[in-house]
Amino acid sequence: MLNEKDEPILPLDACYFLTFNTVDKIDVFVRPAYKQVIADALNYFVQSQGLVIYSWCLMSSHLHLAIRPKESMPPAYFERDFKKYTTPAILKAIEMEIDFRREWMMQRFEDYSRPLKRIEKFHLWQNCSSPMRIDCQQPRLLLDRISHIHENPVREKIVEHPEAYIFSSARDYAGMPGLVTVKVVRQQGLFGVKMVSAN
Repeated sequence: MLNEKDEPILPLDACYFLTFNTVDKIDVFVRPAYKQVIADALNYFVQSQGLVIYSWCLMSSHLHLAIRPKESMPPAYFERDFKKYTTPAILKAIEMEIDFRREWMMQRFEDYSRPLKRIEKFHLWQNCSSPMRIDCQQPRLLLDRISHIHENPVREKIVEHPEAYIFSSARDYAGMPGLVTVKVVRQQGLFGVKMVSAN
């Protein structure tokens, strides 16, 4: 459901494009239960941490995001907290599902963690997301990133139209209810954008 506001609003802080990849690009997110953990986690960060999500798309081995973290919070802090929050939840979901790949995946997560000499026994996510800052003075860049994120399942031949993919904000942009609370960005005139709350 969209609740439109009349005035155009630009983000005050920078937005960021992030990609979180799983260890060895393992296709972890092929089961609905695993995917739902990520959608629930994104909603948790929106509600409890003030995260603003402009776009998201969960593919089998990675998550794309266009976000604005809470004021004065660098994207690296969000990345750290998100990975720390989702790793045990995904590992628990893997343990609970009947998945013939369970032992193989858990071994890969453990093998990846071993040379890092970390406290955590299992490592689900790769370490670096290489956040790309999106200058809010150039709203076209944000709109291009959003489009790029939404086109992922189309490029992978999973769906014909972005809004047909459930684990993406493309549904919100098409006026359909999505799984995650997002702030929809619309083109306004030649140079501006308009933010619209969704969900």
